[in-house]
Amino acid sequence: MKAVVMAGGEGTRLRPMTANQPKPLLPVINRPIMEHVLRLLKRHGFTETVVTVQFLAALIRNYFGDGEELGMSLHYATEEMPLGTAGSVKNAQDALRDERFLVISGDALTDIDLSDMVRFHKKNGAMVTIGLKRVPNPLEFGIIIVDEEGRIQRFLEKPTWGQVFSDTVNTGIYVMEPEVLDHFPPGQSVDWSSDVFPKLLQEGAPLYGYIADGYWEDVGTHESYLKAQADMLSGKIDVEIDGFEVSPGVWVAEGADVDPEAVLKGPLYVGDYAKVEAGAELREFTVLGSNVVVKEGAFLHRAVVHDNVFVGPSTNLRGCVIGKNTDLMAGTRVEEGAIVGDECVIEAEAYVSSDVKIYPFKTVEAGAVVNTSVIWESRGQRNLFGPRGVSGLVNVEITPELVVRLTSAYATSLKKGAMVTTSRDASRAARTLKRAAISALTASAINVHDLEASTVPVARYETARTDAVGGILIRTTPGDPQGVDIMFMDEDGCDLSQNAQRKLERVFGRQEYRRAFPGEIAELSYPPRVVETYSRDLVGCVDIGGVRDAELKVVLDCAGGVGSLVVPSVLGRVGVDVLTRNNALDEASPTETLAERMRDLQRLGELVSSSRAAFGVRFDPVAERISLVNETGKLISDDRALLVMLDLVAAERRGGRVALPVTTTRVAEQVCRFHGVEVEWTSTSQDVLTKAAAAPDIIFAGDGRGGFVIPEFSKTVDGVAAFIRLLGLVARTRLTLSQIDERIPEAHLLRRSVPTPWAAKGSVMRHIVEEAGDRTIDTTDGVRVVEEDGRWVLVLPDPAEAVTHVWAEGPDTDSAQALLEQWAAVVERVGA
Repeated sequence: MKAVVMAGGEGTRLRPMTANQPKPLLPVINRPIMEHVLRLLKRHGFTETVVTVQFLAALIRNYFGDGEELGMSLHYATEEMPLGTAGSVKNAQDALRDERFLVISGDALTDIDLSDMVRFHKKNGAMVTIGLKRVPNPLEFGIIIVDEEGRIQRFLEKPTWGQVFSDTVNTGIYVMEPEVLDHFPPGQSVDWSSDVFPKLLQEGAPLYGYIADGYWEDVGTHESYLKAQADMLSGKIDVEIDGFEVSPGVWVAEGADVDPEAVLKGPLYVGDYAKVEAGAELREFTVLGSNVVVKEGAFLHRAVVHDNVFVGPSTNLRGCVIGKNTDLMAGTRVEEGAIVGDECVIEAEAYVSSDVKIYPFKTVEAGAVVNTSVIWESRGQRNLFGPRGVSGLVNVEITPELVVRLTSAYATSLKKGAMVTTSRDASRAARTLKRAAISALTASAINVHDLEASTVPVARYETARTDAVGGILIRTTPGDPQGVDIMFMDEDGCDLSQNAQRKLERVFGRQEYRRAFPGEIAELSYPPRVVETYSRDLVGCVDIGGVRDAELKVVLDCAGGVGSLVVPSVLGRVGVDVLTRNNALDEASPTETLAERMRDLQRLGELVSSSRAAFGVRFDPVAERISLVNETGKLISDDRALLVMLDLVAAERRGGRVALPVTTTRVAEQVCRFHGVEVEWTSTSQDVLTKAAAAPDIIFAGDGRGGFVIPEFSKTVDGVAAFIRLLGLVARTRLTLSQIDERIPEAHLLRRSVPTPWAAKGSVMRHIVEEAGDRTIDTTDGVRVVEEDGRWVLVLPDPAEAVTHVWAEGPDTDSAQALLEQWAAVVERVGA
């Protein structure tokens, strides 16, 4: 059999280490990752190998040559342009026509038993066998479910936490029959996991998964790169280390000169011809490359130092990576997670702080402090984007410097000369940070239409209505006056999709920002009559027939937010008797605590009851969501408010579909079915819900948290539009909100959040699928298990916190509680 080693990737997440060398050549214990892969292949009898190359291909060819030194025969298939994981193998089809072959990544460290995997493939008569491995965090990989015989049932490439249904992931190691390459055309970018395998599975081809017991680490991040070094030194992987074990865990390569007065505490590795002077101290998991010089008084702990590096006297290196041919002068200090690229000079007494990246060929002056102001994410943050965009504490995690870099990354992903809208809430922090964002946009040749203080719905609507390609909105974090959220919008005014967020994160992580030439600096403008246009279009699109005749009285609370800038303009066009409160901007209190919200809702209820109003509405401070109070002054909970709105819309439209998140009570299905309306279930992500709401036959959407989409006007969540829609519905139905609420069946939906370590989340979801057995499961978001009697439970990992959420619904509270206890216990047991 032949083998194919895929070595064409750029390794962008590993920059600056891969800024000037391909990822497969990164050294792990002084050998390129790809050399470890080739040695594994040879050990299992794969001596004839095809290497697919694209990024810096000449460097790989020059290093490995024809493979003679390794006792192998290497051939190269070069891609003129990136062809994807499958397209790159297709590019080598001429050498793979005769017999089955094995495909393996050139940048993953593993000792998986390839011979046993081939035997498994032959035994099952598979067309494709995929090597699988169970990992703690499956987000960056393709997850896969197999049956008892190993046949693949389902897979999903790079899921969100809500899509995780297993911790068994695709290792990128495949055994294939040659006819697989006939299933897609040459010369195109094609991926195995997202293009070829789903098609083969749909056609019923025999696809099998081989769950491997060996070691496997995808060296795709700086953390995993350091982990791979430590794992090899700890003996967790069956691989040959080139050197002599002079004491337990202390490996010294040929020609190295280690002074007896040096302190060495293994496991660690000293490369060939390295020199360690007296008084130097090397601690656990330190790796020195070839020809490294470590002077007296230097201290290294978990530091990976590439070839030809000079480590000066009294230097302190902890948990960092130092690129080849770099000089670290006396007294230099490099902290945890920092990466110094190739051929840099860090002069005496300079300080490089945690997680800082210094690209190749740079000089840091003596005594300079390269501090946390250049870090693109705070330490411990798992993802840049959370449920509300990019969030953090003002002037601690979200600083003007970070906003400039983040906005510059966003601008770099857009074409020069494009237009972006910017807006903010009433807070001074948001105003300050928005100015930083505007500066970064115009400096990157992006024109800006600034809406100044604006509601979220107006910002979204103006972005979608104009030629803007996106928007940035900065608001105070709901419930936290010390926090701020930076929300990015696409050309439709919706939140960026998961793919767009990942693209922005990659640009941000590389810190490669575009700057405009002086003549390209873009313009800042303030579009006129934005609120007037919004109000006119809203009243023109939403049916308000019957409102004037009904002579309704309503009470509104604008929460001291930017809704007070819009609501009066809209009400002036409707013709309704309105009592308003908190109808002025309050810069000092741009958000509300839960206690403040409940206090104001109680006051709103009292006003509704005493004034004999039809109902009351309280907007959140950015007028994106609403809370309802019925005519008696009683608060309608968010989940009941969704059912009330749903019943009103469905009764009037009698046809079409509504979009609801999977966490919604199934009473919504009963309501819709009664009125001849269908339900489309979506994930809990707002960008997915709004995307579903854009379908032509969707008549309504809601998220169960006070957010409603009124599709005839806008495809995004809009509190003001929801209020106007409700106003028309109540006027025409001639029923009170309490009467509508009473005719809707009671829901028994319970929820619990179970603390779950990040490393256990994938395992939790796999065990949930296994515990489900023959029950019906739905993986639209998380894993929803349906019992035979109709009860259901939904298990959903939180994307931003170390918890897993569990929902359970039954015909009564007791049965729902029992179901919740049963499945929460499973999550607790596995996550313990």
